[in-house]
Amino acid sequence: MRSDAMKTGPTKIPHRSLFKALGLTDEEIRRPMIGVVCAKNDIIPGHSHLDKIAEAVQAGIRMAGGTPFVFPTIGVCDGIAMGHTGMRYSLISREHIADSIEIMAMAHPFDALVFIPNCDKIVPGMIMASLRLNIHSIFVSGGPMMPGKTMDGKKITLSNAFEVVGALGKEGVTEEHLKDVEDNACPGCGSCAGMFTANSMNCMTEVIGLGLPGNGTIPAISAARIRLAKEAGMKIMELLDKNICPRDIVTEKSLRNALHADMALGCSTNTILHLPAIAHAADIAIDFEDINKISKETPHLVKLSPAGSDCLVDLNDAGGISAVLKELADYGLFDTSLITCTGKTVGENITNARVLDTNVIRSKETAYSPDGGLAILWGNIGPDGAVVKKGAVLPEMLVHEGPAKVFNSEEESIEAILNDKVVAGDVVVIRYEGPKGGPGMREMLAPTASLAGKGLDNSVALITDGRFSGASKGASIGHISPEAAAGGVIGIIQDGDIISIDIPNNKLELKLDAAEIEKRMANFKPMLKEVPQGYLRRYRDLVTSANTGAVFK
Repeated sequence: MRSDAMKTGPTKIPHRSLFKALGLTDEEIRRPMIGVVCAKNDIIPGHSHLDKIAEAVQAGIRMAGGTPFVFPTIGVCDGIAMGHTGMRYSLISREHIADSIEIMAMAHPFDALVFIPNCDKIVPGMIMASLRLNIHSIFVSGGPMMPGKTMDGKKITLSNAFEVVGALGKEGVTEEHLKDVEDNACPGCGSCAGMFTANSMNCMTEVIGLGLPGNGTIPAISAARIRLAKEAGMKIMELLDKNICPRDIVTEKSLRNALHADMALGCSTNTILHLPAIAHAADIAIDFEDINKISKETPHLVKLSPAGSDCLVDLNDAGGISAVLKELADYGLFDTSLITCTGKTVGENITNARVLDTNVIRSKETAYSPDGGLAILWGNIGPDGAVVKKGAVLPEMLVHEGPAKVFNSEEESIEAILNDKVVAGDVVVIRYEGPKGGPGMREMLAPTASLAGKGLDNSVALITDGRFSGASKGASIGHISPEAAAGGVIGIIQDGDIISIDIPNNKLELKLDAAEIEKRMANFKPMLKEVPQGYLRRYRDLVTSANTGAVFK
């Protein structure tokens, strides 16, 4: 066993003495030692209950003959970090999480690992660590939050709370209405109820084969979530026995499966940041061309909040991820031969799956669109690509042309939107918010939500070298690469320049002739923001472009 390095033989007397200081018996020391990476904390609603998940995982490990050891990792709540300097630390926490787990698992040679994430960057950070280490691993998330309800019975989620900010001062928007949304948008523990980044990545974990069936959709408050955690604790012992490791599960084929499911589900644009980073950790290459090819051949079957009114609990009740995978497999868009953390193939896992509500999970014939919910755009603004959640764009905004309103920060754009300086027809440009320029590639949920709240989401587009929350909707195009701070063309756009967006044809263009672009680029000196010494500065110096997953050099 891997743990023999810290517990077996006469030279390990001091090590065993330290284990006994923890109260462990000789029998517990002899058993396989399983690390349980738990991201529980008291500030993220999606993580506040993870201690209960960890207790269930430990019970499962003990039932199957192992000895569990819980250790923590950090987490950032993107919703709470949104709209201030804290958001600079969200994406960069992903790398820190992966590093900290690597440190713990190498300093203490566990035989296997169970990962307990739930929210945005914690999930991909943990997956990246598991692939780096390639120690027997399984994931069990904390599960999605239930949607809230307003006094009139309307279903709402966190995205509604952000959007209502843009409605402040509008005729008919009362203090009572605002308080109703504030009090009810997030009714309890779990990752926010829509197909935002956290739930997107928990679904991807299930699809990719690292999480048990149900991992992405079983509600946080359900007893089934506790049972799933116990099963994960037991299953890790089986994976150890069968010698199935993360890189046996996460392959080029399973990542293609994940992208097909991503498009069918209309997940957060952040998946197009995290899946390439996950692939990089497994020494697999994914590029934007591959992603667009997969999008073009995958029907959009599910439309959850913010693109629609349904939530993760509705998807769970409709048959869950397994039912979606069964649909994709029936169309020949999913490889069912791949091994998963169940010890069985995808095909074996979904044998009995079926769609229980065709209003939530559509068929190919009744799909929202014949192609996927995400799209990659190219053009002179973003020659290395840009990303849009096509499934959350209103039909009238799929093709749009208008004058640029340029801002060098998120804060500048929000002030302009809330003070009615952005008008119908405009294209809002937010730059110097990329991985290097931010630094930290903040999410632009507040600007997009403010546009929606102002009633401008049907007439104003927004482009940025930053990124978007999974709760964003509208013609919101992010991840523009190269970013302004790296000398990208987005850095030379001026107020009034005409920007053309053609999402069906994957085009994003600055309507200037090549000579004018060349002239501006020759005189362009990218702005580099002052940042304090510490992790943020180190991140700026090491991070790569969004189209590569914003991984470190």
